[in-house]
Amino acid sequence: MNAMENADGRLAALAALNEPVRRRIYRYVAAQGAAVSRDGVAEALGLARSVAAFHLEKLAALGLLEFEYRRPLGRSGPGAGRPAKLYRRAAGEFALSIPERHYELAAQLLAQVVEDAADGSVPVSEALRSIARERGRSIGACLRLSEGRSKRQLIEQLAELLTDQGYEPQVEDTAIALRNCPFHALAKEHRELVCGMNLELIKGVIEAGDLPDTAARLNPAPGRCCVSVLV
Repeated sequence: MNAMENADGRLAALAALNEPVRRRIYRYVAAQGAAVSRDGVAEALGLARSVAAFHLEKLAALGLLEFEYRRPLGRSGPGAGRPAKLYRRAAGEFALSIPERHYELAAQLLAQVVEDAADGSVPVSEALRSIARERGRSIGACLRLSEGRSKRQLIEQLAELLTDQGYEPQVEDTAIALRNCPFHALAKEHRELVCGMNLELIKGVIEAGDLPDTAARLNPAPGRCCVSVLV
């Protein structure tokens, strides 16, 4: 899992930009039309080359910058010297919300619904249920690889997957309470639609793992997700 795929990594990446020199370097690199070298950054910003190199490497390690190796234009052959390391802004996006939200996932599911239901052959509600369930199966696919583990261990692994999706699960004796809705703002405006999507998504995760005596059901209450998982 890279820095863009978990909340801790995203927080670390965004926090790195709080350092003034690093933020200047990132803004400079992002504003260029082409990848830039350590020497170019140092000269443009009036920094020592070692300082520019340190911060560029830190930004690359956190996934904020990408890099490549290339010889300067017009130079080739044995006497051209070593290729220079060049940096550009990374193509990916960083977003962080507290509590955690996953509106991009909701947008992906709803966009797929529009495509599947565009010709009118499938009702929108049915398309959403099907697509959310299938995405849940994809998320829960790793549970199928857990043969030989006890039910308690599988429940803990399920809770870890739901944590990654922003649900803030709390494992209790007979249920997993989901203390956060990753689609909170959407649920406030479109409760029936989003709660149904949540339910099918979590059902898909459970189905993927073939978890015994485990089921998701609607159980709305203030301050938490509308779905509970019975274990």
